[in-house]
Amino acid sequence: MTQIEDFVIQRVKELRIEKGMSQREFGDNINLSQGFIRDCENPRKRAKYNLNHLNEIVRVFGCSFSYFFPDQALE
Repeated sequence: MTQIEDFVIQRVKELRIEKGMSQREFGDNINLSQGFIRDCENPRKRAKYNLNHLNEIVRVFGCSFSYFFPDQALE
């Protein structure tokens, strides 16, 4: 997994927890399975969000796309 993929996943997880959503609730809201969410949040798995997933996440949380990206490129 690349640094940018990990950054995005950690931002999504932080926001999910901040909003008090379980992995199941979150998955239901963005039309993904709890298993996929769990695999994204597990650093030993290769699952990751794509742009379509991020579009749904932005819609559900009412935030901007920029929230999920660093201000500068990662190494």
